Amino acid sequence: MATIPVYLFLGFLDSGKTKFMHDTLCDKRFQDGDKTLVVLCEEGEEELDTSKYSGGRNVTIVTVENKEDLTTKFLESSLKKSRAERVMIEYNGMWLLQDLAEVLPRNWQIYQIMMMADSNTFDMYNNNMRQLVYDKISVTELVAFNRCKEGFDKQKLHTIVRAINRRADIIYEYTDGSVENDDIVDPLPFDLNADIVEIKDTDFGLLYLDAMDKPENYDNKTLKFKALVARSNKLPKNAFIGGRFAMTCCVEDIRYVGFYCRWDKADTLKNKGWYTVTAKVRAEKDRMFGGEVGPMFYVTDVVPAEKPQEETVYFS
Repeated sequence: MATIPVYLFLGFLDSGKTKFMHDTLCDKRFQDGDKTLVVLCEEGEEELDTSKYSGGRNVTIVTVENKEDLTTKFLESSLKKSRAERVMIEYNGMWLLQDLAEVLPRNWQIYQIMMMADSNTFDMYNNNMRQLVYDKISVTELVAFNRCKEGFDKQKLHTIVRAINRRADIIYEYTDGSVENDDIVDPLPFDLNADIVEIKDTDFGLLYLDAMDKPENYDNKTLKFKALVARSNKLPKNAFIGGRFAMTCCVEDIRYVGFYCRWDKADTLKNKGWYTVTAKVRAEKDRMFGGEVGPMFYVTDVVPAEKPQEETVYFS
């Protein structure tokens, strides 16, 4: 069964989702002849008009008025009728993403998640519907604030996003049509200059992303963190994986991620046991990192530990 790429557009009512989708469909890079199914889960002021796209005959639009109507059967049937090769979903901002995850066909794979937000009303949504805001921002790859006016509080919007998701790109679109990339630098939640860098349980996801992305910043640093140890016959006796289960989008996306650790007594560790690990990191080129440079952990101490209050971590 062929994989169907899904492009997910998030945001609250009148946040600019439809305009963003319209611009995407008009982009020449998107008009490659592939048939597209567009699923609209919200009725806003603007409407998509396929006659405006040079490849409009390859675009099929279906609407979902009620959450109960968004079912696996409906999505599969719509795809079959449209004979589409990719899907764009404009998701209702008042619906949780878990509801979508539960009905998404198995061969539909989310390729990109984007969130649009009106810079003038976003703070109100965050104050009154924080769970819904967190639900969307925690998984998005891009937050696009639109309708920005000169002198708007960029720092406030930036802080709200970064408190939830430290990896998403942020852009600001002004009322004159100009676009500005967010360039505010955020400090890590741990001190890399400390003699021993102690990682809080809730920060393991951030550590993993940052260390794998910029291993050179961790070279010769000593880290201390709590990990769920993974042992395998495929690993050398002097090696184990120290990691955590992490969730990216929803429960179905939970996966184990961890660091390759070398320790002479690794074979004494209990598989799936919780331990506090202290290790010195070396940025090394190794086949474990696909022949590229990555963070290799040379363990100096391992102590049994109680499992954390929250076993799953997040990449935010």
